[in-house]
Amino acid sequence: MPALLVLGATGAIGRGVVRAALDAGRPVIAVSPDADGLRDLQGSRAHADFVSIALPLDARNAPALVDELRKLDRPVDGVIAALCNERERGRLLDAPATEMRDALDASVIAHLAFARELLPLLAEGGRAGGYVLIDGPGGENPWAGYGHRSVGGAALRMLARVLHDEARPMGVRVQLLALEFPVRTDANAKHACDLWPHADGIGRRVVAMLERKDRVAPEPIVHCRGPCSDEKRASGSQTSDGEDPSLSARCFDDARKLLGALTKKQTPAPSPNPSPIQSKEDAP
Repeated sequence: MPALLVLGATGAIGRGVVRAALDAGRPVIAVSPDADGLRDLQGSRAHADFVSIALPLDARNAPALVDELRKLDRPVDGVIAALCNERERGRLLDAPATEMRDALDASVIAHLAFARELLPLLAEGGRAGGYVLIDGPGGENPWAGYGHRSVGGAALRMLARVLHDEARPMGVRVQLLALEFPVRTDANAKHACDLWPHADGIGRRVVAMLERKDRVAPEPIVHCRGPCSDEKRASGSQTSDGEDPSLSARCFDDARKLLGALTKKQTPAPSPNPSPIQSKEDAP
């Protein structure tokens, strides 16, 4: 059976994708610069069809990855690129322009470099493979304090649209799964919001996207606007998530409560003995 290639396999999302793929009985080739993390993944699934490649995921190493894959001599019919890079919070205007360039290099340019090398590999043999990029929140609307992520996310979404069109003649589906909330993991479960999608649910969603083989033209951008671990979202639907009326109502209710709390805090307490007349002690 052809394998799924997971870029960024030791990250929170990457681990969820690896678990979902192995649970679905798919062989996995996991790539990450974290050699220790790859060994942990392999140790947790000792009897699974799992191969790891320790390699930095920057643009310069894209050709080297293809060389390693050809040495394995294993067919690949799906790629999941979870190149999520964490950066410190801060305003764009307060940081040098080189930081924005570094952020784009680590996300958008790296994604392009790997796509250029891997899309022809997916097209070999007419396997009609799929290529899924994963990006976090902030690409559709500005995220205060994370402007670098918003700029990079917007650029990545346009890159996905372009690659979607350019890869179509090759018989390869390119899509981007756009997460509109941060990811919930076992590590952050205590403070994570219920609306955050779980990494395992994201993994199942991605695997379902890759396994869909019908002739319906897929959308280049697939939105995940909430938890995607339930059966409905794990069923493989390719349409963008619609607005859930109950979810919207909850969001508006939460917003009202927050605004009400802020208003109460900002309203000064009334004087215990309000009087427009000064006392003799207060008189000049």
